[in-house]
Amino acid sequence: MDLRKLKTLIDLVSDSNIAELEITENEGKVRIVKSVAPGAAAPVMHYAAAPAPMAAPVASPPVAAAPVAEAPAAEPTGHVVKSPMVGTYYASSTPGGKPLVEVGNTVKEGEAICIIEAMKIMNEIEADKAGTITKVLVQNGQAVEFGQPLFIIE
Repeated sequence: MDLRKLKTLIDLVSDSNIAELEITENEGKVRIVKSVAPGAAAPVMHYAAAPAPMAAPVASPPVAAAPVAEAPAAEPTGHVVKSPMVGTYYASSTPGGKPLVEVGNTVKEGEAICIIEAMKIMNEIEADKAGTITKVLVQNGQAVEFGQPLFIIE
């Protein structure tokens, strides 16, 4: 990085409300930190030819939780079908169509029970256990995470 560019960066930091500026380029890394002491003449500047390792964040002490007035919800009984991927959950194979399964439906192992769209690809999710759908835990069009419970089968 040339001297004119460094001077411009120093002026930018000193003339603004920015406390710190870090720029990484092919030639190296520049970190400019504005001094907080009154009467300081110039900001502190560090230049490294290779990126420095990131410092680990300092953990704050745990805060005591307030007692909860409500009793926790009972865990659903039965087999939980979890999402095998991140994506968007769809109950039917066509927009506005009939859901593949509903509460009370009996499913066989390997039967399609929903669709998860991931990266513009529609993936049929199959029941991994035979039984009756007792609960649908997600709504149509909802974003789902990997391992998120979708259905309860008993």
